Amino acid sequence: MTGRTTLDGRLVGAEARLLLEARYGHFTAMQVRDRRVRGLGLHLDRLDAASRELFGGGIDRAAVLASVRTVLGGDVRDASVRVYVLDGDPPHVVASSGPPHAPLAGPLSVRSVVYQRYLPHIKQAGGFQQAHINRAAARDGFGEALLTTGDGLISEGSITNLGGFADGRLVWPDAPMLRGITMRLLERMDVPQVRRPLKVADLTGFDLVFLCNSWGVMTVGQVDGLPLRHDDGLARRLLDHYEAIPGDPLD
Repeated sequence: MTGRTTLDGRLVGAEARLLLEARYGHFTAMQVRDRRVRGLGLHLDRLDAASRELFGGGIDRAAVLASVRTVLGGDVRDASVRVYVLDGDPPHVVASSGPPHAPLAGPLSVRSVVYQRYLPHIKQAGGFQQAHINRAAARDGFGEALLTTGDGLISEGSITNLGGFADGRLVWPDAPMLRGITMRLLERMDVPQVRRPLKVADLTGFDLVFLCNSWGVMTVGQVDGLPLRHDDGLARRLLDHYEAIPGDPLD
């Protein structure tokens, strides 16, 4: 008897079984607007670097782009797209699409959670722990969770990067993290930038704290019940920079 798999009582094929059992791999998540993606080249660079580290070889960029175009079809112009590279010989490239996702309305209330990811610079497939942390935070009324070390150093959000403005500088946590695509795009902002160790209490001295991911840029109003400043001018300048970044064409 060959291996079989059922989904909700129905037999599924080998391709579905591959996805159900995928445990080793990585991915990138992007927002498509009018068949364009901000930082498309950075997404491909991310997939290539992670594939070289995990599988010993880079990606076929043309094949990845073809997968994205195929999953969008000829009629979808706006969508959320994920591209996975999963264990196989050669590794499998899987693209999925869904409705477009707008940034969460801020200012957000977030909480800190003691958790650090293994190989944090890799955007790993699976991600049960982060999904659980994010869902638990949402269930308790929080917009996101900040991941910290045992002694309270902030690294990143469960699905975001954290940044903020203090003393005229854009400050990022100095900790192991995934440098998200939106974070990398914001690093191009024409403002002095620095990395330094940050704890939650440090954020109360910032003029603006924000989170960013493929959805966009979202300001933060409080962390662990501590109110944070919200400089409207800085928030507008940050959002203007992000919104002015052109998307790269998929076609």
